[in-house]
Amino acid sequence: QVQLVESGGGLVQAGGSLRLSCAASGSGFSGSAMGYYRQAPGKQRELVAAISRGAGTKYSDSVKGRFTISRDSAKNSIYLQMNSLKPEDTAVYYCNAGGIFRISGSYSPGHYWGQGTQVTVSL
Repeated sequence: QVQLVESGGGLVQAGGSLRLSCAASGSGFSGSAMGYYRQAPGKQRELVAAISRGAGTKYSDSVKGRFTISRDSAKNSIYLQMNSLKPEDTAVYYCNAGGIFRISGSYSPGHYWGQGTQVTVSL
């Protein structure tokens, strides 16, 4: 069983920055591809960014150039640095592990999800 613990959400003004962290633990975790999804009220959950075992990355068009995903394999952790935040980035952000990161750059989520962390961007 894999556990994902997220941290780093909060309230920030537009144009500000936040850094999310997600630490994986438990048996069965083998340094898989991981990613962040987000879900805003009344909307479907969407992929924000993903990172492969080899640190290849994928971003949604809406965050490209503003967000950076990275990983520290020694700590079984990934990070999402979010800069130039906009009110439309407001959502609950979920960490995901065990996914498939394809050569084409697409990412399919795995079975493991974090508890979610709220990010609120005010005007």
